[in-house]
Amino acid sequence: MPKPMPMPEQRAGAEGPILITLMAIRAGNSPAAARIQPAAGSSRLPAPTVAGESPHPPCRIPPMLLDLRGKKALVTGIANNKSIAWGIAQQLHAAGCELGVTYLPDEKGRFEGKVRDLTAPLGPTLFEPLNVQDPAQIEAVFARLAETWGSLDVLVHCLAFAGREELIGDYSATSPEGFARALEVSAYSLAPLCRHAKPLFNRGASVITLSYLGAERAIPNYNVMGVAKAALEASVRYLAAELGPDRQVRVNAISAGPIRTLASSAIGGILDMIHNVEAKAPLRRTVSQDEVGGTAAFLASSLASGITGQVIYVDAGYSITGM
Repeated sequence: MPKPMPMPEQRAGAEGPILITLMAIRAGNSPAAARIQPAAGSSRLPAPTVAGESPHPPCRIPPMLLDLRGKKALVTGIANNKSIAWGIAQQLHAAGCELGVTYLPDEKGRFEGKVRDLTAPLGPTLFEPLNVQDPAQIEAVFARLAETWGSLDVLVHCLAFAGREELIGDYSATSPEGFARALEVSAYSLAPLCRHAKPLFNRGASVITLSYLGAERAIPNYNVMGVAKAALEASVRYLAAELGPDRQVRVNAISAGPIRTLASSAIGGILDMIHNVEAKAPLRRTVSQDEVGGTAAFLASSLASGITGQVIYVDAGYSITGM
C-alpha cells in the first residue's frame, strides 16, 4: 500500500510560524507516484536500497515556509476584537513577527485601555497613540520606532473614518467638512505614514492597506467612503511606483468582503450587505478577520515578493458576480 501524503505541520507552540507546505511528490511516497507505472517492455526503475527510500535525489524545491520571524511590523487601526486589523495582527504574530501597535487616543483613555488589554497576549514591543490628523503624533510614532527598532519590515494601514451622516442617504448631501475628513483619514493618511517609514524600510518591506468593493462600484450608503477607498487604491499604485525601485518595497491593498466591525457598523444597511454576500458570493458566505489576516501575512512575506501595486480581493468571490 502506498504511504499516505504527510499533512502540513505547524511548529510547536502558539507563537510558531505558520507553515504553508507545498507538498512535493516524492517517488514511492504518494498516491500519485503509486499510479505511475513504467510502459510495457521498458526497463523498470531500480528498487530503493532502503525500504521507502527513493533511489533518486530528493526534490531540490524546499517547503514554502511563511516565516516572519525577525521581521518587525507596525499595525494601525485596532479598535477592538472585531477589527480587521486585529485579525491581521494575530496572523502576523502567529508567523513570528514582532509587533508594534497604535491606538486612537481619546480624552478618557478608553481606547488605550481596550487595545492594550486586547493586544497584551501578542506582546507588542511598541504601543503608541496615533491620530493621523495630528502630524506631530505621526512623527512621534516613527521617532519611537526608529529609536526602538531602527528599521521596519511591514506597515499595516487599517484606518478609515466617515461621519454617520455621510454614510446614509444621498451622496450629493455630503458636506465639504465630511468629505475632507473622510479623505484625510481614509486615503491621504497612507502617504505620510509611508513618508516617515521610507528611510526605515528594510529591503523587501511590505505596506498593506484595506479597501472595499465600494471603491469601484456604487454600494448603497457607502457614499463618501467609496470615493475615499478609490483614492486609497490610486495611492497604492503611486506609492508602489515610488517605493519599489530603491529597496523593493511593495505596496498592496486587500479588498475585504463586508465584516461587521466598529467602523462598518456606521454604514446604513451593513447587515443587508453581509446577507447579500452570503446569498450571492460563489462561496455562499462572507469572510472572516482571520482570512483577511492570512492574506496580509502572505503579502508581508517573501512569497509575495513579486506582487505590488495590486488590490487583492478576499471576499468569498463576490466581486466576480454580475447579479
